[in-house]
Amino acid sequence: MAESMTSQTLTGWGKPDLDLTRADWQSSSQGAGDVQIAFVEGFIAMRNSERPESPSLIFAPDEWRAFVLGARGGEFDLT
Repeated sequence: MAESMTSQTLTGWGKPDLDLTRADWQSSSQGAGDVQIAFVEGFIAMRNSERPESPSLIFAPDEWRAFVLGARGGEFDLT
C-alpha cells in the first residue's frame, strides 16, 4: 500500500508520475524537522518524514529554486 501512495500524482498538475520507492531521501544536516527531500529524474520530491506513505510534493528545478529563495528570504515565516 505504501509504495502506491509514494508515487501518487494529482491529475492536471503537469508533474511526472515518479517512482519514489527507491529514492534516496535526505533530511536536513541538523536532523531537525519533519521534511525530507530526494532528487529523482531531474525533479525534487519532498515528503513528511513522519508520514512517508503520504503523497510527496514534486517540484521542477525552477519551482524548487523559487521555494528555497523564498524560504531563505523569510517568505514563509509565520512567527
